[in-house]
Amino acid sequence: MLGAWQNENSFDYFTFGNQIEFMVSIIVCTYNREKFIGQCLDSIARQSASSDRFELIFVDNNSTDRTVQLFNDFKLNNPELNCRYFLELNQGLSYARNRGIAESKGDVVAFLDDDAIACEDYVSKLETVFAQSEYGAGGGKILPRWETSRPDWMGDFLLPLVSVIDLGNQQKEFPVRKYPIGANMFFRRSVLKNVGDFNTQLGRVGKNMMGGEEKDIFNRTRAAGVKIGYFPDIDVHHIIPQERTTEAFIRKQALGIGSSESARTRTSFFAYLNRLVTELFKWGATLLISLYYLATFNFSKARMLCRFRFWVTTGLITKQ
Repeated sequence: MLGAWQNENSFDYFTFGNQIEFMVSIIVCTYNREKFIGQCLDSIARQSASSDRFELIFVDNNSTDRTVQLFNDFKLNNPELNCRYFLELNQGLSYARNRGIAESKGDVVAFLDDDAIACEDYVSKLETVFAQSEYGAGGGKILPRWETSRPDWMGDFLLPLVSVIDLGNQQKEFPVRKYPIGANMFFRRSVLKNVGDFNTQLGRVGKNMMGGEEKDIFNRTRAAGVKIGYFPDIDVHHIIPQERTTEAFIRKQALGIGSSESARTRTSFFAYLNRLVTELFKWGATLLISLYYLATFNFSKARMLCRFRFWVTTGLITKQ
């Protein structure tokens, strides 16, 4: 029986008989990450879904290492996969992600970091979720795979800094003020058409630690009335290299977060003022959590949490 395009709740899908099926586009953006991309690509090749149900869009953001060779080897060794390589000359993760969106064809657009390892039923679970729910976007659980070990000073409240997210084992809507992380996030294409691309004024460029582009696009998604879901079964493991577990890295990342928030909100006096007020509340929460750490003799966690907040505030109030 021939299928037909349909539209329900403003979302597009394809029916084949009585079964709803989706084409999934997996977008992997990379910049000089030859050490990790092999594991990411291999996890995509191991998907349980048939190869005609998904495509891999691989966006190279001007890498100077062996990235191209590694991708070509991967494609040669997996001829059954629909995988395409694109070179994005505009430097920046937001540019690379937008290039991936433009080149992709799937009804569901999923983003994996180049150091993320997808579960074997990643694609099939995405198909099921978007066929059976009204969520227009979402993210899954991101589990850490420490290259060495988790530092004693890294409390649970700092884990999002290394792209770890675990909101439990129940599917639900993302809590207000929380949003999926780029290592494992996905959208219906119709939603992206509505809310627009990633803001190229935000996000990492080269080796800098700017961010904010994910928060920005999910804020726009919520503002459009789209539900954002948390799907714990659509999980990935995220490799956390040793260099990302140093105080120097956390300081650089925290300053980048503050600078990104400044860039995101300074276009409006009231938006920036609101962000400063929010920062005061974050300081209150930081101090309360730090008191708990002190009471339980976790002095290193209390110290790092306060230093992290101080660095974010510094980046926020320093004029860029």
